[in-house]
Amino acid sequence: MTSQVSSPAEQADATVVGEQRKPGGAKDVRRLDRVIIRFAGDSGDGMQLTGDRFTSETASFGNDLSTLPNFPAEIRAPAGTLPGVSSFQLHFADHDILTPGDAPNVLVAMNPAALKANIGDLPRGAEIIVNTDEFTKRALQKVGYAASPLEDGSLDGYHLHPVPLTTLTVEALKEFDLSRKEAERSKNMFALGLLSWMYHRPTEGTEKFLNSKFAKKPEIAAANIAAFRAGWNFGETTEDFAVSYEVAPAAKAFPVGTYRNISGNLALAYGLVAASQQADLPLFLGSYPITPASDILHELSKHKNFGVRTFQAEDEIAGIGAALGAAFGGSLAVTTTSGPGVALKSETIGLAVSLELPLLVVDIQRGGPSTGLPTKTEQADLLQAMYGRNGEAPVPVVAPKTPADCFDAALEAARIALTYRTPVILLSDGYLANGSEPWRIPDLDELPDLRVRFATGPNHTLDDGTEVFWPYKRDPQTLARPWAIPGTPGLEHRIGGIEKQDGTGNISYDPANHDFMVRIRQSKIDGIDVPDVEVDDPDEARTLVLGWGSTYGPITAAVRRLRAAGEAVAQAHLRHLNPFPRNLGEVLERYDKVVIPEMNLGQLATLVRARYLVDAHSYNQVNGMPFKAEQLAAALKEAIDD
Repeated sequence: MTSQVSSPAEQADATVVGEQRKPGGAKDVRRLDRVIIRFAGDSGDGMQLTGDRFTSETASFGNDLSTLPNFPAEIRAPAGTLPGVSSFQLHFADHDILTPGDAPNVLVAMNPAALKANIGDLPRGAEIIVNTDEFTKRALQKVGYAASPLEDGSLDGYHLHPVPLTTLTVEALKEFDLSRKEAERSKNMFALGLLSWMYHRPTEGTEKFLNSKFAKKPEIAAANIAAFRAGWNFGETTEDFAVSYEVAPAAKAFPVGTYRNISGNLALAYGLVAASQQADLPLFLGSYPITPASDILHELSKHKNFGVRTFQAEDEIAGIGAALGAAFGGSLAVTTTSGPGVALKSETIGLAVSLELPLLVVDIQRGGPSTGLPTKTEQADLLQAMYGRNGEAPVPVVAPKTPADCFDAALEAARIALTYRTPVILLSDGYLANGSEPWRIPDLDELPDLRVRFATGPNHTLDDGTEVFWPYKRDPQTLARPWAIPGTPGLEHRIGGIEKQDGTGNISYDPANHDFMVRIRQSKIDGIDVPDVEVDDPDEARTLVLGWGSTYGPITAAVRRLRAAGEAVAQAHLRHLNPFPRNLGEVLERYDKVVIPEMNLGQLATLVRARYLVDAHSYNQVNGMPFKAEQLAAALKEAIDD
């Protein structure tokens, strides 16, 4: 996890911190404090793999980093078209950073479509590496170029590096028994080798990865390694790249510990496994594949050795139905989905509220409505999580703030579900799910004790002295009902969606009982013990920026920029959205202005205004992409000055 110590991170363009000129005509080495690289090409060009490998080597080198994979929504758009462009952006630095960066310093464009789709994000002076082999007349026309941008002067404001990547890759692999088409597939490894040389990235991990990935096809492994090495050697020998760059490890950015690079979905999966181990319960996942949540199903299916059982159902409703059945049977039960799936699961979530059973509903939010933007990010499911069920069916809502924080958020959601016997909605999103950052692997003694006690015998005495089991007799502190495993002698009881009588759990149509049960379930959620919200306010500011979920990184980066410019601004970030922290109202009252940036049209702002009667100002974006720090800083400055 990155620290919150004030630093020059993301306040300006990358800074040159040193330069070394080598004798004898050797190439110069320039030291930078940070770099933002974007790999872009067709969805079949392997840009995600290339970015992932560069990220892994960067993590092993010790830099702080943040990534932004950007996928096309189409399964396979026509080659060379704008809708088919896939990109991977990586921001790495010698200090703590919080976002994937606003604008790339380097763009690797594998074809004209990749160049045209991304050129608008590049600042003047950025470096562009293009695969000239793909800049054919037909490819240019396909994306609307009347003339080649490599020749018409439109790129004169950039440092352009034209490289025939395909030709060089095919030439490097001519000794292998591969067709030209097969050889061309390794051009992403050539590009990776070139960038690895440019930024002094380690190479051993990538070569080991390729040998492992293609262990059953050693010829393909050898070809990819040869292409990777050829790219490195090309950077070392060509006249076009006169300078290479170094970004030192972020030695002071992290507390002492063992770190690894981790994505949000992987961290969430590990958090669920850890929660099941800490609760001493089997983990059951009932799920239906949906972007961008499917990675959790894929990952958990690998961990049967930890007692994890995964069930890929025929649809969303069956997935959560099986999970709720597993909860009744004594498992730590989870269902994963995205916004459209939450809509389908809503009736069963309501049933879980009625049954008062622990169930984790993980919503990896994406752009909507309907099926919307499957591969893009959004925060627009908050009100659905709060109120998207019939009747009064309150559930706790928890939201992680960074990819690594997904691990802790999963443990916290499990704590609440198990302690209070309630379904819990965990709201992540596509930005967190696919993005990655360094994560300090916790020691086992740092993890919470989540063990629960199942009901084992009668818990109530009738007036005649008979001892019986009442399934809805509550713990006076948590208002949680007992959790009785099916088959336990004497603990048989009814379940189902019809309202239950207080205490006995018998079916009841009594109006007064229904009123009581509705209010007691709400009281249980209202009484959940959550930490107070912490406020970062070193200058006694008059303006508070309040966020939730994945806006943490951009908000914090923007606040740093403003403070570096002399502005006084406070920041608070919510993990618990239902119930809100008990001190939130008092915090809001301390400030003249409250600004709430969200990737929706103001859903948290609506809740804050209604609950606390605060005139919160919304700043909203729903374009499928995370906020940029510079854009957010400008909006916050305007709010401060207003």
